[in-house]
Amino acid sequence: MRIRPGRFAVLAVALLTASAALPATAANGQERQHSPSHPSSGGLSAVIRYTEYGIPHILAKNYPDLGFGTGWAQAADQVCTLADGFVTLRGERSRFFGPDAAPDGSLSSAAENLSSDLYFRGVRATGTVEKLLAEPAPRGPSRDSKDLMRGWAAGYNAWLAQNRITDPACRGASWVRPVTAVDVAARTFALAVLGGQGRAVDGITAARPPATTAARTAVGIPDAQSAARAARRLFDTADMGSNAVAFSGATTANGRGLLLGNPHYPWQGGRRFWQSQQTIPGELNVAGGALLGSTTVSIGHNARMAWSHTVATGVTLNLHQLTLDPADPTTYLVDGKPERMTRRTVTVESRGGPHVTRTQWWTRYGPVVTSLGAGLPLPWTSTTAYALNDPNAENLRAPDTALGFGRARGTADVLTTLRRTQGLPWINTIAADSGGHSLFTQSQVLPRITDELAQRCSTALGKALYPSSGIAVLDGSRGDCAPGSDPDAVQPGIFGPAHMPVLKDAPYSENSNDSAWLANTDRPLTGYERVFGPIGSPLSSRARGAKADVSAMAAKGELTVRDLQAQQFANRATSGDLIADDSARACAALPGGTATGSDGKAVDVSEACGVLKAWDHSMKTGSRGALLFDRFWRRLTAVTAPAQLWKVPFSAEDPVHTPNTLNTRAPGVATALADAVSELRAAGIALDATLGAHQVVVRGDRRIPVPGGTESLGVWNKVEPVWDAAAGGYTEVTTGSSYIQAVGWDGGRCPVARTLLTYSQSSNPNSPHFSDQTRLFSEGKWVTSRFCEKDILSSPGLRVIRVGEHR
Repeated sequence: MRIRPGRFAVLAVALLTASAALPATAANGQERQHSPSHPSSGGLSAVIRYTEYGIPHILAKNYPDLGFGTGWAQAADQVCTLADGFVTLRGERSRFFGPDAAPDGSLSSAAENLSSDLYFRGVRATGTVEKLLAEPAPRGPSRDSKDLMRGWAAGYNAWLAQNRITDPACRGASWVRPVTAVDVAARTFALAVLGGQGRAVDGITAARPPATTAARTAVGIPDAQSAARAARRLFDTADMGSNAVAFSGATTANGRGLLLGNPHYPWQGGRRFWQSQQTIPGELNVAGGALLGSTTVSIGHNARMAWSHTVATGVTLNLHQLTLDPADPTTYLVDGKPERMTRRTVTVESRGGPHVTRTQWWTRYGPVVTSLGAGLPLPWTSTTAYALNDPNAENLRAPDTALGFGRARGTADVLTTLRRTQGLPWINTIAADSGGHSLFTQSQVLPRITDELAQRCSTALGKALYPSSGIAVLDGSRGDCAPGSDPDAVQPGIFGPAHMPVLKDAPYSENSNDSAWLANTDRPLTGYERVFGPIGSPLSSRARGAKADVSAMAAKGELTVRDLQAQQFANRATSGDLIADDSARACAALPGGTATGSDGKAVDVSEACGVLKAWDHSMKTGSRGALLFDRFWRRLTAVTAPAQLWKVPFSAEDPVHTPNTLNTRAPGVATALADAVSELRAAGIALDATLGAHQVVVRGDRRIPVPGGTESLGVWNKVEPVWDAAAGGYTEVTTGSSYIQAVGWDGGRCPVARTLLTYSQSSNPNSPHFSDQTRLFSEGKWVTSRFCEKDILSSPGLRVIRVGEHR
């Protein structure tokens, strides 16, 4: 029996006001039992219903209470990871963990704690986040968003005050402390600038004006070709990626939409997803995965619409090359007039050593930066310096975008939300709805760098970087070279919604971190500026496989959620389809069945020929030969340029099927095969071993087999495992499939949804939800979403608690 809306409202009120009748059970065996009658004494409170796998369904009367329940439930599962992130945001890593240790990379690219602290303490000292919170909506966050932040902080703090930490990662640690709403907002800020200032933290905090004549005249900029390569690597999505596809009703069995979301995010640290449902009766009802510390669902679904995100190709920063006053390297010229840089002096407390005080230098364009990664130095000389422009440093709007998605009744509302909030910093959006609509859009906050502006204002370095990477280096000495403004943009210096690539109601809309160009191969998107991404360029192996798969699915038609589930765990290796058979034939043709390894020694590879020939071209845990091909392919692509690897080169006229045909005469082929065979034999691994015997994660005393494969193999179900031959193969995953959802509709009030959080809800090894969904992932199984009240209340493991502030 379905619960009618009126009955749902009555039920919700009953749960919120009379939960004394329900058992106050522990969500993860950590919460103390407390009196449920009036737990908050008039303060914030929420009801949390836990269903299978520790998934909380948070029920609240308003946004502050919803934030409270969300903060409480996140702390119960992830208190140590969250607390570590707040240490980062306060700029206190050097104090607690030492200046030379490395952060986990979840909130910036800082290589060491000291540079991370210098940056984030600078953000805090200048009140950057507070100023953004004070901006009126829509340029600043709405009242609902700020209420969620306030409530989240209160819920996190209440959990700390009322519970004992059992996670050994932070049990008894002095750095686990209460937080404020500004701390919560600061996490949103850090995520927003990940692709801009966050990518350049080391270069910002290391910037120093030249002190000597030699330093002032040093150049050290890499040549144009090297700079372009370094710039392209800077925006590589190896540590974060994703696949997502939306099918329109024209391809489905019942004329309604379908969505499969498969984001690839880190398996450890502060950029993990966490799964929940958030409900305010009559106002909001949404389920999905939230990035840790987020107050809203980041990727998810409601009763009528589902959405996912993929990391976009838009370049979220640009540089301004400054012309300096020869007499003062901290003064730059704009239209012939001198402007002094602003000093930002920051002091960081360091464990076991003196405080460290450094000065950062800021300009009208942003901070002075002396590098964008190790491969792209930007030296500060007596004549030249570089300033980084990051428009997302003025963007705290992502929570409002997520709230709008949660309230949306269809893909049209998704577009309306994106036009109104303009809050997504570095991601695309793919969505489908119960009305049969599909959507792809690259609606992100980008500096308004048009091709015309880049042509007119690029410096010599910019002319090398912009065409190949999309990074513009503009002449900072000219006021007319600053990014312009669009009338429909919510903040100056960014593109407005009218410029965004959008594809509506295509049979399928798919993205695998390629550009917007081929969201649908039959309806290519063109005409956008280079800063959004390339047009007519080669696709990654994963993107090629994804386009081939989803276009074939759309052509077949009659699709259901089961087809989405099958796609997720097909584990087809695109690169295997392209070259495995050729590799097996080349292997069989080797004289005497031997090949010479990179160490100059002859290796008997004859056994490998048959293994490669028999391999099923998949990265399933039971696949034999998958591990051999993986190790061979990694070695081959590491030493062989694409131009040498393929006989048939890339063609923009056939981007899914080119390049192809392995050049078996390339010198690296035989060498890579010999090295892979030697490597596996030295590790005691059979060449025909199953993948699951040697690609695992270790959780407690259990080795859990992991399906999927690395980026270059072109597997939809991407995982990036860590090779440890001494431990028997791959024994951990750094990045890969994370919060997965397959969503459709059948005409009823409840969506048909299957979900999976690959690394499970909790990072606490003492939690029952430390690896339960990881075991499901290993077996290719799913969680049936309990979205409607009847499904939540019928959960065989239902546990209900009411949480409050306890004043």
